[in-house]
Amino acid sequence: MKALRNIVDKMKPAFSKGGKFGALHSTFDAFESFLFVPNTVTHRGSHIRDCNDMKRVMITVVIALMPALLFGMYNVGLQHFRAVGDAVAQSAVMKCFWFGFLKVLPIIVVSYVVGLAIEFAVAQVKGHEVNEGFLVTGMLIPLVMPVDIPLWIVALATAFAVVFGKEAFGGTGMNVFNPALLARAFVFFAYTSHISGDKVWIAGLTKGEGIIDGFSGATPLTSIAENLTSNPDTLTFASFPMEWFLGTIPGSIGETSTLAILIGAAILLFTGVASWRTMLSVFVGGWVMGLIFNLIGGNAYMDMPAYYHLLLGGFAFGAVFMATDPVTSSQTNTGKIICGLMIGMIAVLIRVVNPGYPEGMMLAILFMNALAPLVDYYVVEANMRRRQKRLKMAK
Repeated sequence: MKALRNIVDKMKPAFSKGGKFGALHSTFDAFESFLFVPNTVTHRGSHIRDCNDMKRVMITVVIALMPALLFGMYNVGLQHFRAVGDAVAQSAVMKCFWFGFLKVLPIIVVSYVVGLAIEFAVAQVKGHEVNEGFLVTGMLIPLVMPVDIPLWIVALATAFAVVFGKEAFGGTGMNVFNPALLARAFVFFAYTSHISGDKVWIAGLTKGEGIIDGFSGATPLTSIAENLTSNPDTLTFASFPMEWFLGTIPGSIGETSTLAILIGAAILLFTGVASWRTMLSVFVGGWVMGLIFNLIGGNAYMDMPAYYHLLLGGFAFGAVFMATDPVTSSQTNTGKIICGLMIGMIAVLIRVVNPGYPEGMMLAILFMNALAPLVDYYVVEANMRRRQKRLKMAK
């Protein structure tokens, strides 16, 4: 490591402002920051000194995403071999994982290459530093996509998310909406057939290569929506809650396993990176809305146990990794609770009231991203009024 540090130090003058390659200062600085802890520190004045810079925070989030990613790779292979009826391969964990690894890796590579290329280009043009924010976004985008999505769509969605979701607002820390969710929203509204239905969640299913009779690649939420259309008085499931919790069901690459997501949540909470207020309130909001629909009744979907909603679709993934985004979520403690409750309630509301769009988590989070500053404003105003009242009473 010391030898690498010496090499970087020798190259640094050439890439500094005024040097031979001074125009590439931002790019060199980004690689140096990636390899080593930045040596810029405060020298005077009152500052809070902490070893956890942005790079370490972003890396912690990426580490927390690893359980969902690794299980997602395994599940991609498992669902494929189920589709082709290969019982032997289904029981071979490493074979399932390797199949999924080869399918998922290109999506991750495209996401990072396109996103980082745009970030580096913008930093060069503006003469700014390259921020580490895309370390997380580049991993989140593949995890919320179906495995069979064309790579060119991933590239377009990533470019849209970075350009219009981040750079148009001023870059990392200035964006209003979660960039990864914007990428998913772009695909959903621009290329709906590639992110909905029962043909996109399993690798190879769209080609019909040796698919066994009776196999359906539909997610549990899609199955519920189709079932309600044909018979709203009864509800049957192709899989069961334990399978939803473990994640051995069709779905987006990183969203199926609630267990893997909760392991990531434990890492985020233990390290203090994510807010437990936001995370917990999203689950509580979804559960409460499910109980409200249980009281209302009306169809089999409303009568479904409230906790089912917490295990289905991208609810858990959104609650842990999307709603807790420190940039786009509420900044006040009370606001975090309010926004979390609203996200959970709106997600379940969209699911139940509009079965044509079975997954409501994406729209719920984006909606509350837009309202988070307003929520914070009223929370601060309420605190100021309470303090003014206490001050008047003291006088």
